[in-house]
Formats: sequence, structure tokens, C-alpha cells
Amino acid sequence: MAWPLVLLIGSNIFMTFAWYGHLKSMKAAPLWTVILISWGIAFFEYCLQVPANRLGAGYFSVAQLKVIQEIVSLSVFAVFLAIYMKEPLKLDYLWAGLCLVGAAYFMFREGFLNG
Repeated sequence: MAWPLVLLIGSNIFMTFAWYGHLKSMKAAPLWTVILISWGIAFFEYCLQVPANRLGAGYFSVAQLKVIQEIVSLSVFAVFLAIYMKEPLKLDYLWAGLCLVGAAYFMFREGFLNG
């Protein structure tokens, strides 16, 4: 059950750099160059995302996989924001994270109540 999570974390690291890394490192680059490089990075994201979902589907529902994906995505993004972009984390990020904990609870509560 850990492999889908490991793959999702790796996938989200690539995704975050593909979507946002260029805002710091390629500000002066032509847009077409940034798009091509982002597509190249996104290829590796998909190489991890698709197997993560296939493996995860053996343990979780599709809706549960989506909530897990969002939690992983925002967690990876918070680390990216603080370390790579050097932007301060705000208390509102914590509140948003707690909302995701609530979302996870509702997606998984049937298993918690029956387990």
C-alpha cells in the first residue's frame, strides 16, 4: 500500500517543478522554451502518476485516490514554496491543510467506522 504514496510523492515533485519551477528559474526564457521543458518534466510526472493510480486502485476507490493526490500535491507544494521559491508559509496554508484532513476523513470514514 505504500508504493502508490511513494509514486504520488515523486510524481508531484515533477508536476510542481513542471508547473511552477520556471517562475523562478526561467523568467527570461521564451514561452515556447518553457512549455517544451515543462512538457519534458511532465513526462516523468506521468511515468510515476499512472502506475501510482493503477497500484492504488487495488487499495482505494478512485475518489479516495483523488483526495490522496490532492493532499500529496499540496504537501509537496508547501515544501517547494518554502525551499525552492523561498516564500514564507502562511497560517492560511495550515487551515487549508486541515480542510484536506477533513476531506480525507469523509472519503475514508466508512473504512474507519467499519474497521
